Amino acid sequence: MSALFQPFTLRDVEFRNRLFVSPMCQYSAGDDGVPTDWHLVHLGSRAVGGAGMVMTEATAVSREGRISAADLGIWSEEQVTAFKRITSFIEEHGAVPAIQLAHAGRKASTHLPWDGVSGPVDVGEGGWEPVGPSPLAFNEGYAEPHELTTSEVRQVIDDFAAGAERAARAGFRVIEIHEAHGYLISQFLSPFSNQRTDEYGGDFAGRTRLGVEVARAIRESVGRDTAVIVRVSASEYVEDGWDLEQTIALSAELKQAGVDFIDASSGGNLPHQKLRVYPGYQVPFARAIREQAGIPTGAVGLITSASHADAIIAGGDADAVFMAREELRDPYWPLHAAAELGDEITWPKQYARAKR
Repeated sequence: MSALFQPFTLRDVEFRNRLFVSPMCQYSAGDDGVPTDWHLVHLGSRAVGGAGMVMTEATAVSREGRISAADLGIWSEEQVTAFKRITSFIEEHGAVPAIQLAHAGRKASTHLPWDGVSGPVDVGEGGWEPVGPSPLAFNEGYAEPHELTTSEVRQVIDDFAAGAERAARAGFRVIEIHEAHGYLISQFLSPFSNQRTDEYGGDFAGRTRLGVEVARAIRESVGRDTAVIVRVSASEYVEDGWDLEQTIALSAELKQAGVDFIDASSGGNLPHQKLRVYPGYQVPFARAIREQAGIPTGAVGLITSASHADAIIAGGDADAVFMAREELRDPYWPLHAAAELGDEITWPKQYARAKR
């Protein structure tokens, strides 16, 4: 069997293979952040398609934490009930259900991507005031966020912990904390977006405090059996900004806080970032974190072929590969990849007659 289709375990959670579906925003939630039939079909198809883990899009821990008004949420019991049908279907078809918990911070209250208008929605048009570590707008045209008070930062921690507890009751076996791509926790990490003078700003210890405290609170809220992972941006691609060295140090602290795995991405916090994109361009981040922080990692970033994904696992670059756009293009990509690599995996009985 190829390395890609070897089983993998985190705590008591067993994955049938190392192909994980990345969180991908669908902007299709019902009223007040409730998942709909779209999410059942979208996520369920990826489980039927053979992925080892299927993760929801960024799911807000509070109303103000949504990227858009059509984002999923996990702040109510109605949401918990609606998610149960989805997690049950994912597990029934052999994949592990996972959820990404998020708060958009200063990048909240945006238009939907197909609205034909980019940027934020004004308060008078149904938007809301964004929040952040400091009153610094993400980019031109974005609103200056409300600077969270120290007590409001602690409320964010409580919101993440409560969201994780609800997610576990909804049937999610893996909780991912979104600390990447310029959303709230990522904003706290960067000296460019965090200019606070309280205990959540200043030096490395202050800027990483929120992310570590969220991880610790979530571990306490979900107990031992649920796997907790963190998505990080390993670099923001600007001089004197957040970088790989700091990410490795943060990953080691997150491990001590009870985190089991790092999902290594990059960028997203600054509009003037300068990066060169090519197949596997973020894989070195996963390898460095894995080796130097001593924690399992996932690789992401323009990984589109079965042979490339398998080589990443076989070569020790990462413990799993996250797929995004390829999974949007083809929800049955894992089944096709297994055939290409010569692996024998079980197809859904309803589709077995089409197996070649």
